[in-house]
Parts: sequence; structure tokens; C-alpha cells
Amino acid sequence: MRQADLFIEWILEKEMNKSELIEALAQKIDIPQREAGGITNTILEAMTEALASGSNIEIRGFGSFVVKNYESYQGRNPKTGDKISVPPKKLPFFKAGKELKEKVNGG
Repeated sequence: MRQADLFIEWILEKEMNKSELIEALAQKIDIPQREAGGITNTILEAMTEALASGSNIEIRGFGSFVVKNYESYQGRNPKTGDKISVPPKKLPFFKAGKELKEKVNGG
């Protein structure tokens, strides 16, 4: 099994936030936590920039990140009940890959 697969398998066993992910990366590949933080931040920044520019991201075996476009629509103010126009927007969306789904479901 590849080093990356082992790391992903190890991460899936945990519930973690960003700082815990950095700590886990540092421990798993035996690097200083500061270096692991730099690596993690670089990856997240690159992903954010790609999505912001309209690109999709596909990580085989894990999933894909896409930006979905939503048209404007008429909504209601929940406090007053008045009709309001909701402007069009773009939102990031994650779709889990087959291997991740199988892993999560105990496969």
C-alpha cells in the first residue's frame, strides 16, 4: 500500500480539525509540526485558489470538489415575510469518491 493510502486510512479513523490534521501529518511522516503546517496550508490555499478561479479538483479515490452555480430566485424574509430577491451565487461542493464511500461504509 502506498504511503499516501496509509495516511488517508489513518486519518479516516479519526475526527479532526485543521490543527489536528497538521499534527497527524507531522507524526505520520516524521516531520516538524511547523513544516507539516506549511504543507497543509499550501495544499488548502492551492485548492481554494483553484475553486475560486472556477476549476474543479479531483483526487482519485477520495472525491472531487466543484463549484456549483445557483441562479437568482425570489425568497422571503423569515422575520417579515416580505419577498426578497436572492442574487445568484457560487458555492463549493464536495462529492465523495467510490473508495472513500466504501471505506466510510466499512468496505
